[in-house]
Amino acid sequence: MNHPESAVVRSVSTPRLSMPAPGRLPALLRRLVARHDRPRGAAWVALLSAVLLALPSAGLAAAAAELQVIEGCTLVPADWADGDSFRVRLPAGDEITVRLYGVDCLEHHVSDETDARRLRGQRRYFGITRAKPDAEAAIDFAKNLGRRATAETRAFLVKPFTIHTSFADARGDARFKRVYAFVFDAAGHDLAAHLVSRGLARAFGVSRTTRTGGSADDYRAALADLELRAAAAGVGIWAHTDWDALPGERQLERDDERDLQAAVGDGRLPEGFVVEINSATMADLMRLPGIGEALAERIIEKRPYARITDLLEVDGIGPATYHRLKPMLRIEPIR
Repeated sequence: MNHPESAVVRSVSTPRLSMPAPGRLPALLRRLVARHDRPRGAAWVALLSAVLLALPSAGLAAAAAELQVIEGCTLVPADWADGDSFRVRLPAGDEITVRLYGVDCLEHHVSDETDARRLRGQRRYFGITRAKPDAEAAIDFAKNLGRRATAETRAFLVKPFTIHTSFADARGDARFKRVYAFVFDAAGHDLAAHLVSRGLARAFGVSRTTRTGGSADDYRAALADLELRAAAAGVGIWAHTDWDALPGERQLERDDERDLQAAVGDGRLPEGFVVEINSATMADLMRLPGIGEALAERIIEKRPYARITDLLEVDGIGPATYHRLKPMLRIEPIR
């Protein structure tokens, strides 16, 4: 049987070592390349190895951020878990909380205003705000759809599974430690793609380069294609979408997001508020003026940063935004 979600993994080709354009290389590497007349093949591998040994801590941190493959993981039952965030026991017995890359399931554990606001945004995204006659019933209905995603994840991970993780911090909330990961079942199918294909999650959230070399944008686009197919088929949450109301609901969410950012931009941050850009939670990043959820995710995707000016490489942060944010940013030395 062909699993549509498998295409997300198969569509990424095996990475090849190739020579980057000299303008994109660190100064030390550019000097070495010029001296070696653009080496290729084994010569390029040898040169790159020598350069990595000479690069400063930023280069070493990037190398350390490579994905680790951990096989034989098992799911740890937890009342607080949901479809995209759950407890995992590693083969050695240690436990970690995993947050899936690239997807977002409906919240069904709503304990504070932040959770409630997030669920409201999710309901608007899927066009299910009016799925039931009254607001309370519609909210309960959405939570039940979130529980379906949680049950789907538990069934998907009933056998030992594999995670790919660099242990990047995935905390949306400073109270809870989580790490981002790609998760694959015993047959090699991608859990994130599985949830999106069944209409139980949206293609939304932090992504990154996969272990097979596919870019974060490629992975995100593959999930978006699966979401489009699920929506067209009317499966999962999409079976309850009010298509006539959906554009208005999404516009309302965008308007509310702008209002929230305007309120933050009006000076409601505590005096001396500063965030460390390599470790700040998404919630803290979103407190910065002009930083919404999508931009906060792009900031997280680009970690680690060696210097604050590296933020200019994030799509959506230009010189004006950078200079506005700079007084509220700091960076710890990368070890």
